[in-house]
Amino acid sequence: MSKRMLEGFKVVDFTHVVAGPHATKIMAEHGAEVIKIEPLSGELARTLPMQREGRSGYFIQHNIGKKTMAIDISTPEGQEICHQLIEEADVVIENFSPGVMKQHNLDWDTLKTINPGLVMCSISCFGQNGPLSHLPGFDWIGQSYAGIIDLLGKKDDTPIFGDFAFGDIATGAHAYGAIVTALMHRLRGGQGQYIDISLIEVLFSFHELSVQLYDSTGGQIVATRAGADHHLLAPAGIFKCKGRYLFLVGLNQWAGLCKAIGREEWASDARFKNPGDTGKYREEINAAIQGWLDTQGSVEQAIEVLEAHRVACAPILTIPEFMDHPHVKERGCVRTITDEVFGDIRIPRTPLRFSEFPEPPDLRAGTLGQYNHEILREQLNYTAQQIADLEKAGVIASRGI
Repeated sequence: MSKRMLEGFKVVDFTHVVAGPHATKIMAEHGAEVIKIEPLSGELARTLPMQREGRSGYFIQHNIGKKTMAIDISTPEGQEICHQLIEEADVVIENFSPGVMKQHNLDWDTLKTINPGLVMCSISCFGQNGPLSHLPGFDWIGQSYAGIIDLLGKKDDTPIFGDFAFGDIATGAHAYGAIVTALMHRLRGGQGQYIDISLIEVLFSFHELSVQLYDSTGGQIVATRAGADHHLLAPAGIFKCKGRYLFLVGLNQWAGLCKAIGREEWASDARFKNPGDTGKYREEINAAIQGWLDTQGSVEQAIEVLEAHRVACAPILTIPEFMDHPHVKERGCVRTITDEVFGDIRIPRTPLRFSEFPEPPDLRAGTLGQYNHEILREQLNYTAQQIADLEKAGVIASRGI
């Protein structure tokens, strides 16, 4: 089998929960050696559901393929181990609150003297500088600041949030891309460098329309919560059909939509000539679509008609429905991980698909401190007595979950 694309690169990983671990999971899946450094009690993800035999399915999903070590980085001995690992590493990545790495002599100014070719990436909610940088943050905090949650929910009602980590996952993916770009720069003769990535900037970049509209109209157009409809464009939104819901976007296939719902005359109506203007007639358009949907026998029947006219639409599926969908099964969007403690667990497959590596590797998530002895012995040349002394002193620890 060919070497995986990132084989030969070493990553020292000080990340926890989602954003950072997602970046290093991608790197591990593509061949990098990722050494994950955790506190002696384990990182937060190990406590999250689902739990079996004290083992977290959440941790497994986000940490497959990593070599786990548990080190007290507040101790000089723990910091020395980290410095020795980083001396031979290509990448360091962390997502502590700004300042934490400096407290433990693991900040960029310290590490670049140890390894001038190092690529270091810090992920945080607000970035490494600025009035908010010292504050703790989570995905939803970033969404709140970045104008995301303000746009979710019914018009003139309480904002809502989704129980998923699209900000963390997107930030992790951005971090992965930035790290690989920096490594490419180094391979071409450039220097090591420091990368500062914040959730609020990644999340703010999701506004593909609203920012430039606000600015270019002198503040006259401000995106607002619109509930089931787009606040500006039509048709684009959620409709109901026989007790089920579907999402419909008719902007690119206006003529097909008009024919599908029996409003062929609208295809030549001057009011709808410019797709960007149709939002002015949103109520009329949406009422006609809803009236047509009310005549259909099922949401599947309605979607069949719309798809025959190349109108973009989709049933709004639950997670179980998505996982059981024939398209999802054929593409293998869900993969099964076999964990020695937890058992089999299904998780999302990496969305990155490469022709030379069509299948993701069969990887496992390490137990706490599982690789302490191996890495200290084989990579840093510690003796058995030195390792035993570190364990006795509480510098390193391990646990079989």
